[in-house]
Amino acid sequence: MVKVDKFIPKSIERIKKEANGKTIIALSGGVDSSVCAVLANRAIGDKLTPIYIDTGLMRKGETERIKEIFSDMNLQVVDAKDQFMEALKGLEDPEEKRMAVGEAFIRAFEKEARLLEAEYLIQGTIYPDRIESEGGIKSHHNVGGLPSVIDFKAIVEPIDDLYKDEVREVARALDLPLEISERMPFPGPGLSVRIIGEVTQEKVDVVREANAIVEEELLEQFKPWQTFAAILGKGTGVKGDLRVHGWIVAVRAVGSRDGMTAEAMELPWSVLRKIESRITGEIASVARVVYDITPKPPATIEFE
Repeated sequence: MVKVDKFIPKSIERIKKEANGKTIIALSGGVDSSVCAVLANRAIGDKLTPIYIDTGLMRKGETERIKEIFSDMNLQVVDAKDQFMEALKGLEDPEEKRMAVGEAFIRAFEKEARLLEAEYLIQGTIYPDRIESEGGIKSHHNVGGLPSVIDFKAIVEPIDDLYKDEVREVARALDLPLEISERMPFPGPGLSVRIIGEVTQEKVDVVREANAIVEEELLEQFKPWQTFAAILGKGTGVKGDLRVHGWIVAVRAVGSRDGMTAEAMELPWSVLRKIESRITGEIASVARVVYDITPKPPATIEFE
C-alpha cells in the first residue's frame, strides 16, 4: 500500500520538475484527476489551469455537478459534444472508438493549451490503465488511445504507479470531500464504452437515463465498487399490447478492491425487478433488461 506521508511530497516535487511552465490539467471530477489537481495546485499554483471537457458522453447532471464542486478553482469548461460525436460517427469496433475518443480529447486539450500558452498537460492515469493498455486488454483513452503526435512538451502523470484504492487513500490524506474520495469510477470515454456498436445520440440518451436509474437504486444501499447500465443491441418486446423492437439494456454491479479483478454482486431479486420495471417503464424505447453476472476475468468491468 502507498505511504501517503511520503508519496504526497514526492509527487509535488515530481510535478515541479516535470511541469516547468504553464500547465493545464485534465479534470474530470473523478478521484484520480481530482487528486492530481490538488497535488499540482500545491506544486505550481497559478501556473496551473484545470480544464473539464464536456464530451456529451457524461452521466446525467455530471457537468453541472462538476461546476459546483470545483467552483473555487479557475475551472475552464469546454463544450466539445459535437467534436466527440463526429469522431465516433460510423465506428463500431471498441478499440477504434477508444482511439477516436483519445484523439478527440488530446486535440481539445491542445486547442485550450494554445489559447493559454500552456506547454504541459497533467492527467490522472493510474497503474491499472497502464497495465490494460500495455497488455493489449483495452486501450485506455489516456494511454493507448493517445495519438502518436502530441503538441505538448510533456504529459505529466503524478499517480501512474497507484491502484484505485491507493488513490483514494491519497485523496483522504489531502482532505478531499467524501463525494470525491469515494466516488465511483467512470470511464474516460464516458458512455461510449457502454454502447455496443456505433455511438448515436439516441443510444447516448437511453444509456444516460438507464445509468441514472441504476445508480439511484444501488449506490446508497449496496455501495458497489462500480455499477452502471449498457446498451447491448435490440430485441423484440411487447408494450401496450403492441410488438416493439426495442433496446436491450444490461445492468452491471461489481465489488472490487482495485479494479484488476471484480465479482458481480448478488443483488436481491426484488431490487433487480424494480430496476427492470423502472428502466422499461421510464424509457419507452427499451424492450428488456438483463443482469450481467460475469466476474473479471474473464470479462472486463465495462462492456468495451
